[in-house]
Amino acid sequence: MKKLSWFNKVIFGCNIVITVLTFVAYVLPFLAPRMFPLLSVLTLILPLFIIFNGLFFIYWLLQLKRQVLLSGLVLLLGITFISKFYKFSSNEVAPEEKDFTVMSYNVRLFNLFDWIKDRNVGDTIRHFINEQNPDILCVQEYSENAKVDLRVYKYKAIFMAGKNIKTGQAIFSKFPIFNQGDFKIPEAGNNIIYADIRKGTDTIRVYNIHLQSIKISPDVTEIQEHVDSINQSKSELVFNRIRYAFKKQEQQADILVRHKKECTYPVIICGDMNNSPFSYIYRNIKADLSDCFEEAGNGFGQTYKFKYYPARIDYIFASKKMKVKSFTTFAQFEYSDHFPVMTRLSFKD
Repeated sequence: MKKLSWFNKVIFGCNIVITVLTFVAYVLPFLAPRMFPLLSVLTLILPLFIIFNGLFFIYWLLQLKRQVLLSGLVLLLGITFISKFYKFSSNEVAPEEKDFTVMSYNVRLFNLFDWIKDRNVGDTIRHFINEQNPDILCVQEYSENAKVDLRVYKYKAIFMAGKNIKTGQAIFSKFPIFNQGDFKIPEAGNNIIYADIRKGTDTIRVYNIHLQSIKISPDVTEIQEHVDSINQSKSELVFNRIRYAFKKQEQQADILVRHKKECTYPVIICGDMNNSPFSYIYRNIKADLSDCFEEAGNGFGQTYKFKYYPARIDYIFASKKMKVKSFTTFAQFEYSDHFPVMTRLSFKD
């Protein structure tokens, strides 16, 4: 430090702070949110910490300073986290006849309440689904009130709740569904459903999940409007929402994990987790499954329209008994606050 200029001393001080926060964020996926609900917020901005460490690394490297080792070590330890944030290659495998495709899409009630000023959103989504033609389709925030015709799918598992406007989750399949159910999650508007599906001689259990929402608008300017109406600071509002949501998500994830452990079939989990791939929730649910984006995705894999940040909160996980051959995020299809994702799978020989 003695050989550093006063400016570099300030820079190195900032470097140390970011490094400590990054290390804490690395550890948090192994700790239940109920233990450190506020610290768990760091998992949402871990990519930002990684980027800052990268900039510090370059800064010290250009000056040939030994301080480069600090951020270099952090980046080396976090190399597995980087692949969850950004994929440099898609690793796509050529399609075969035995393959099948799975799509997950939070449709936001097919725009039932005109969030998008376009009366044809429901039909546009239906045309898109028909064009992509997934063999299994998992829909979150589904509503029959929108009257979107998905009769192309012979088999379906739909579970909804509500009084005037019923909403929920749905699984559509071109393969026979012989068993289905949902989880009664206490004190939650969100839910988890499942369907056991026969594909030829194989059986698959598909879970469609929609975990507790953090309830932060994609348009960050709307947060300030809500803050002004309830006389609460913006940071306090955001932290309270995240803390409550993480605790609820942990409860919901535990219910799913216990149910999955009793299943003897290969499993696919689709849905809107409302949390980052650096979280305890993600790690708990993924467990020994493959994250299809990590296996065959490309780029940031953004699935939620949040300003200034490529948030990936929608996932498809698949049993290791299946090979992930491709993964696509349809980030140009902006007819919900989420983007649809689709993967192509096959059973390993």
